Amino acid sequence: MNLSAIQTFLTVVRTGNLNRASEQLNVTQSTVTARLDSLEAVLGQPLLLRSRKGAVLTKAGFAFQRHAEAMLHNWDLARRMIDLPKGYSDRQSLACEVDLWVGFGDVWLAKMQQDHPDTALEAWPGTVEELRRWLVSGLVDAAVSQEPLSGRGFSSTVIAYSPIVLVSTAPPDREDWQTGYVHVDHGAEFRRWYVEAFPDHTVSGLSFGSASWALAHIVKYGGSAYLPLRMVPSLLENHAMFLVADAPIFSQGIYFSVRDEGVGKKSDILDGLAM
Repeated sequence: MNLSAIQTFLTVVRTGNLNRASEQLNVTQSTVTARLDSLEAVLGQPLLLRSRKGAVLTKAGFAFQRHAEAMLHNWDLARRMIDLPKGYSDRQSLACEVDLWVGFGDVWLAKMQQDHPDTALEAWPGTVEELRRWLVSGLVDAAVSQEPLSGRGFSSTVIAYSPIVLVSTAPPDREDWQTGYVHVDHGAEFRRWYVEAFPDHTVSGLSFGSASWALAHIVKYGGSAYLPLRMVPSLLENHAMFLVADAPIFSQGIYFSVRDEGVGKKSDILDGLAM
C-alpha cells in the first residue's frame, strides 16, 4: 500500500475537495484521482463518494480513516525516532481541547520538560472525538478534555474542577444578561446542567463551540456568556467584565487521559496537572 495514496486520502478527507487537496499536496488533480483509485482498488471498496461539489466518506472510508491516520503516524514516528533531536531519547505527544490549553495543557508541557528533559514533546489541538480516536490509534500518548474519554488501551482521570461562571460586559446596575447572551457549548455535562438551571430560557441566537471565541466576541461587541473563570480574572479586575449576580455556577470536570504504555510517567504528569 502506497503511503502517498494514504496521505492523499486523508488530505481529501480534511479538505473535502479534490481540488484543494491537489493544491495542498502540490500535485495535479489527476494524480489525486489516480492515488485514490489505486487505494480503493487495493482495499476493494470505495472510500469516498466523489462529485463536483466535493468528496464525503463512505462507511468503509470512515472505518479506514483512523487506520490510515495510525499508519501515517507510525511511519512518521519511526522516521523521527531514528532522527530524534540531539540529546533526546524519547518522544511524547499530547492532544488538548483548545480551551483547555491554558492552565492545563501548558502545565503538562512545563511539567514534562522539567521532569523528563530527555523527552521531545508535541502538542496538538483537537475535538473530543478526535482526541478519543487519536488515543485509540496511538497517534497521541495523552489528552486533556472536558469529558471523560474511554477506550481500549487508555484511561481517564479527573484532574480538576473548573468553575464556569456567567459574565457580562454590562455593569451590574444595568444588568440584563439575557440581552446579548451568547451560548457556549462546554460539553455534554454542561448542556444537561444548563437545561436544568434555566428551563425557561430560550435558545440563544448566537452559539460558539469555543469559549475563547465567545470571549473574544463579547469583549469586542458586548454581551454575556458562561465562561471558565480562569479566562476572565484580568477582565473582572479591570471592570471590563462583570459577574452576573446570583447566577448559578457550573463546576466543570477536567479530564486527563493517558495510554497504558505511558503509565511509567503517568504519576509525574498527574502530579503536575493537579489543581
